Parts: sequence; C-alpha cells; structure tokens
Amino acid sequence: MTIVVRTLAERIFDVIRERIVEGKLPVMEPVRQDALAAELGVSKIPLREALARLEHEGLLTSQANRGWFVRPMSTDQAEEIYQLRLSIEPVAAAYACTLADEDDKQAAIKAFEILDVAAKDNLAEVAVRNREFHVALVRPGKRLLTTQLVERLEVLAERYVLSHLEPAGRGDRAHMEHRDLLDAWLAGDAAKVQGLLTQHIASTLDDLRAHFTAAQTG
Repeated sequence: MTIVVRTLAERIFDVIRERIVEGKLPVMEPVRQDALAAELGVSKIPLREALARLEHEGLLTSQANRGWFVRPMSTDQAEEIYQLRLSIEPVAAAYACTLADEDDKQAAIKAFEILDVAAKDNLAEVAVRNREFHVALVRPGKRLLTTQLVERLEVLAERYVLSHLEPAGRGDRAHMEHRDLLDAWLAGDAAKVQGLLTQHIASTLDDLRAHFTAAQTG
C-alpha cells in the first residue's frame, strides 16, 4: 500500500486554488496574507510556499513589494491554454487508450462517475473532477512529461471550465461528450478518441471565445 503524505503547503495550495477557481478571491487585488494565515491557522512560511507554487502554475502573479495577485481570466490566456491542450491532449489520450490495462480502465470509469456526481450536486467540485477525468485518459500512456503538461494545463483551465458551464444546457452537453469519449477510450479506438477529444476541446474554446466577445461588447 502506498501512503501519500501531503505537506501543509500542498493543502494550503488546494484551498487557495479552489477559491481562485470559484472566484472567491478578488482579481488584481493583493492577496491578504495576514488574513489568510489567520483564517487557515497557519504560519506565513507554508502560505508563501503555496502562493509561490500558484504563481508557478499561472494562477497568481507577483509584484515587487506588493505581494501576490490573482491573475485575471482573459481571451488570450484561454486561447493559449486550449490551443496547447489541442496540440497535446488528443494524441496523448489516443495513445494511452491502446495501452490501458484493466486497472487504468476502472480508474477512468471511476473518475467519470465522480465527475458526473459533482456536476449534479456540487458545481464547485466540477473543475477539479473534470481535470482528474481528463488526466485519467492520458496517464496510462506512461509518458511522465506529457501527463504533467496535461495536468498543468488542466489546472489553468479550471476557471474557464466553470465559466464555460454557466449557461444552461452546457453541463448536459459536456456529460454526453465525456460519455462518448470514455466509451471510445475503453474500446481502445485511438482514432475515435483523438477525434472526439479534439472536437470536445475545440468546442469549449469556441464557447469561451463567444463568452469573451459578448463580455467585451456588452
């Protein structure tokens, strides 16, 4: 049995990341480190470790003598994230499905089921569960760098996932696309997996483009 020991900084990272994804930390205002440390009951050392990691992940930005700020969502960042996903993820998932063993398949099914439950009962969890599902389709390829790149892009995409799912009906569409994708992946149909995942990511990007255009003209 493998025991995973998570550091305090890693737990703080998860808490703050979730608040950023859910829009609970104001954009481009200094992160209130004293208040956060007091609220979480931690010292500033692990808090700063977590904030530095969030900056490395692209969710925060820092300014000399002013601290860390939540990086605003933007059409340029969405384009970059999703274009990178398009260039890496469909090929990686297609390759992985040809190597997946029974444990990998069960892990992918479980990730899909957990995502499905979150979509119905806990929208705040959807972004994380969506990331776990997509990574589960890539991990069996055993290409560590590729898996790490996909996971990092998924972390950056989480805020955009929630924004994309806000309009009515988007959740149902995402569920059906994920279901079809999983079925093809379990069947080991690499060509179909690549095509479905390309379409899934590209359609999300199209929706985000429309969202930002409407926001700019509204």
